[in-house]
Amino acid sequence: MVHPSKTQKIVLGSQGSYLGMEKGCFVVKDKEGNVQRYPIFEKEIDEVILKSGNFVSVGALASLGFWDVDVLIMTQRGKPVAMLKSLSDDSHVQTRICQYEALKGLRGLEVAKKFVLGKLEGQNQVLSKYGLRQFDSVMVERIRSLKLENLNQLRNKLSTYEGHCSEVYFRQIFGLFSENIRPEHRRTFKAYDGLNNLFNLGYEFLSWKVHKALVNAKLEPYLGFLHSIQFSKPSLVCDFQELYRYLIDDFLIQFYDATGKRDFVVKPEIMSRGKVGKREYLNDYSTRDLMDNLNRYFEMTVEISRMRYGKRQTVETLINEEALLFAQYLRNEKKDWIPRIPQL
Repeated sequence: MVHPSKTQKIVLGSQGSYLGMEKGCFVVKDKEGNVQRYPIFEKEIDEVILKSGNFVSVGALASLGFWDVDVLIMTQRGKPVAMLKSLSDDSHVQTRICQYEALKGLRGLEVAKKFVLGKLEGQNQVLSKYGLRQFDSVMVERIRSLKLENLNQLRNKLSTYEGHCSEVYFRQIFGLFSENIRPEHRRTFKAYDGLNNLFNLGYEFLSWKVHKALVNAKLEPYLGFLHSIQFSKPSLVCDFQELYRYLIDDFLIQFYDATGKRDFVVKPEIMSRGKVGKREYLNDYSTRDLMDNLNRYFEMTVEISRMRYGKRQTVETLINEEALLFAQYLRNEKKDWIPRIPQL
């Protein structure tokens, strides 16, 4: 239920679990009556994950909000849908002002390119690790040398390059999975096949980690540079996700290379205009296993120095730090910002 580290995460995975407060402790009770206690002052609780089917007391929620503990609320299938946000999170206005201003100048153009270049650097690591064909330096240099002065024009140009690279990339890594679950193309929104939905689920988990990091860095998650600003689209979350998607890809290749049709279930869903379609999802048991392994994966250490001390840190800490460094750059507290891409 919780993974040991300097900080602790409380994950309520099974239905019927309850989170409450008793005598200075967070208390977790499962439906079998087993109890775990987490003293607030002995070890820092840095995250609580609640799923549909769990129960939580208002007192526990108040304590989590008071101590600024990140709280994620998920569906039973593991889709993040909400987070607990402190009222003080919106008090750091200066960072968001600088974020808006960066969109108007050359800084916004350079930031958009850096997200794409960071994505390609990570994807090249995956391709290299599994003996696949990497992107050549010509494509990378073509992106780096783009001189457009209009952000919308630059986005369109970067989208063209990025789309071409993604098609080549996924065509190769999908070949590493079993033929009976291998799709022809990468599909995102409302994919029908199981493997695409498996990747989508992994990216949704990453999205929560990124969203949390951006909020904690006092950035505006819906104001992006690479991705356009649209209603209900967390553009900056989408931007930052590009830097770390390759980690999810590598994780799925490592842990689910033996995944077959037996691990998926087919469910009818209303797709559009009353039409019902059949979509493949990872079954409930495998979904729980995926989430447990992903939580452990984000606690894996990488060889990248921390901002203040230490030459190693966890993947999750890296994402949190990168958001803070980006915010410092936007506030002109740093001359430059180059995303730190961990080695596989």
